[in-house]
Amino acid sequence: MSEDFYEVLGVSRDADEDEIRSAFRKQAAEYHPDVSDDPDAEEKFKRAKKAKEVLMDEEKRAAYDRMGHDRFEQAEKRGGFDAGAGGDPFGGMGGGAGGSPFDDIFEQFFGGGGGGRSGPRQGRDLRTGLTVDLRDAYEGLSTQMTVTRPERCPDCDGRGHPPEADAQTCPACNGQGQQTRVQQTPFGRVQQSQTCQQCAGDGTLYSETCTTCAGDGQVLEDATLTVDVPAGIRDGQTLRMSGEGAPGEGGGPKGDLLVEITVEPHPDFERDGDDLLHRLPLSFPQAVFGDEVDVETLGGTVSMDVPSGTQSGETFRLQGKGMPRLQRRGHGDLFVQVQVVTPDQLNEAQREALAAFAEAGGEEVDVKEGFFEKLKNSF
Repeated sequence: MSEDFYEVLGVSRDADEDEIRSAFRKQAAEYHPDVSDDPDAEEKFKRAKKAKEVLMDEEKRAAYDRMGHDRFEQAEKRGGFDAGAGGDPFGGMGGGAGGSPFDDIFEQFFGGGGGGRSGPRQGRDLRTGLTVDLRDAYEGLSTQMTVTRPERCPDCDGRGHPPEADAQTCPACNGQGQQTRVQQTPFGRVQQSQTCQQCAGDGTLYSETCTTCAGDGQVLEDATLTVDVPAGIRDGQTLRMSGEGAPGEGGGPKGDLLVEITVEPHPDFERDGDDLLHRLPLSFPQAVFGDEVDVETLGGTVSMDVPSGTQSGETFRLQGKGMPRLQRRGHGDLFVQVQVVTPDQLNEAQREALAAFAEAGGEEVDVKEGFFEKLKNSF
């Protein structure tokens, strides 16, 4: 049994495209025939390149995982892999993982693809994350962040080969970029086209491979970008930065960069949508007699009237003092929950005053031991 493609690149079976691409670059840097002294370098480089081509192709990878290494390579030698190779009751009509066995027939009759040279294609979207605090989310923020992303190779301009490399028409597909085969199905003989595996659909083979990108046409580079975080952004929301993703293929535009926002919890405010909750300590006299108090908000300090007889736990609503409404006018509300605080220690004058308060209410308590604890428990 020959070496599994995942083992060739040294990646796990659930590796994503970035991991596969990075692993191939490491192999190419070590075994590219132009730079390696290993006597088996050329063969190892070819195996790594083949592994990358299969695992980076969603349809091929699905077939490879389903069929196993040996059956997959046998199927390729017979004219290409397919979903049904090795026992499919439809004789190998299926296109890819989970696809209907009739998909290829419909594609042939109704203008479907089957591979071949494609026109310009937009690059894939990339994802990253950015953490901000609640005040940043309240005010909005313009900040810089550095991301590592694929860029078009500067040495070969994304071609994958040096400009001076000799080109020849691919003999396997005669420069068409696709190969045609005829399959016998329950409906008769069907002609099916698929991307040429020798030239990867390009229609042309080149005498050299770019050593900078190992023929991939892309390299990883750091980019510093300015991210504008709008006021009112919520935890888990995503910002889309157009044209900041991976480079396109065939001259196509870049993909987008998706920035997922994480809003850190705040020690003084709890957020519920566009509303905020703030807990405000009050003294016993303030709660009893009422007072005008200062309340801290994310937009500054405001005054709030506390009516006499306010109970601990009572909540007041300050309209328009919450978070900005994202892409809408106005703000949410700030809910202020008061908490009556009993002091841990009393001086003699305070004790006498509280004792008089208790006697006026008809309570008989031991001021030194019982009244203070009873007052605390009442709140």
